Amino acid sequence: MTDCYIYDAIRTPRGKGKKNGTLHEVTALELATQVLNNVKDRNQLDTADVDDVVLGCVAPVGEQGANIARSAVLNSEFDQSVSGVQINRFCASGLEATNMAAAQVMSGQAQMSIGGGVESMSRVPMGSDGGAMVADPSVAIKNYFVPQGISADMIASKWGFTRDDVDAYAVESQQRAKKAWDEKRFDKSITPVKDINGLTILDHDEHMRPDATMQSLGSLDPSFAMMGEMAGFDATIQQRYPEVEKVNHVHTAGNSSGIVDGAAAILLGNKEMGEKHGLKARAKIKGFASIGSEPSIMLTGPGYVSDKVLKNLGMDKNDIDLWELNEAFAVVVLRYLEHMGIDHSQINVNGGAIAMGHPLGATGAMILGTVLDELERTNKSTALATLCVGGGMGTATVIERV
Repeated sequence: MTDCYIYDAIRTPRGKGKKNGTLHEVTALELATQVLNNVKDRNQLDTADVDDVVLGCVAPVGEQGANIARSAVLNSEFDQSVSGVQINRFCASGLEATNMAAAQVMSGQAQMSIGGGVESMSRVPMGSDGGAMVADPSVAIKNYFVPQGISADMIASKWGFTRDDVDAYAVESQQRAKKAWDEKRFDKSITPVKDINGLTILDHDEHMRPDATMQSLGSLDPSFAMMGEMAGFDATIQQRYPEVEKVNHVHTAGNSSGIVDGAAAILLGNKEMGEKHGLKARAKIKGFASIGSEPSIMLTGPGYVSDKVLKNLGMDKNDIDLWELNEAFAVVVLRYLEHMGIDHSQINVNGGAIAMGHPLGATGAMILGTVLDELERTNKSTALATLCVGGGMGTATVIERV
């Protein structure tokens, strides 16, 4: 296969995904347009050489619908010859889009592609697209469907993670994110969001709560207890896991991922296209994989997909210098650390979605760029990025600096 290189990786700051969030006035189309234009300008691209733009988007309806990738190409300064496609693998969409763009290059069917994602959760709320997995009893009942928060609390219950465990993880995420921002570790990748007059609207991750403590998090009520007990979802998932006597509801707004807006893009290409544009390769895509996992507990996929991609590449955990896992819920990372047998010091070293937020369609591309920056900052070699996925899936990508 042809080697595929990462030449650039950028993202917007994450804005609060509410009506009072700074990016609420900015459409998803505009967010995607700005990251594409930034890729073009930073790399002085002749965009006619870009074969395709692949963008993840988890609620592709309304103003995020109708193939937002192609809409963003047409709304940007890119040549009209550049095609665009929107994909949805739920929370892993941004990483899956990057993997698909990389696969085009690795297979020789493209010379340069862009992967990434976008989500405006303040304007198009999560779940706006509906779907049979939730609403159709013929699918939901036989798969013991429950909301993700119930799944996270079941993981905590099944594997014995306490409220203190998840709150302590959340406090550490906030502290790591603050340190990363204070030390300007994200400067290389952040592209500020601007208004129609070219004035900066947002240049930092808006969701962070660096003053969070065990005491402040401990005062928060569990987010999913009522739906679990009153709506019957606890009983549903206990049918799937009858060995668990009681669901312990430990997750709150303080130890779960934040709802935010944002976009990201990763420029990928072969060696020849990089040389043509005078670009320096930052890393090589070594491999990637996606898997399906048990759909009711839903959030254990990262461990299994990491096992798969490492096996496919003839690698093991000792070959990975840095790990990046989306912090959908604190317990997802805690269980992953146990599954992989790795230390907390090796993963999400700059904080994660608990502190900075999870713009669903964009997060996968964001965390891949973050871990690449960290490889360069610390002069390390190899990283694995992964995410849990709704409906029981996992996606992972391994990169190596060059």
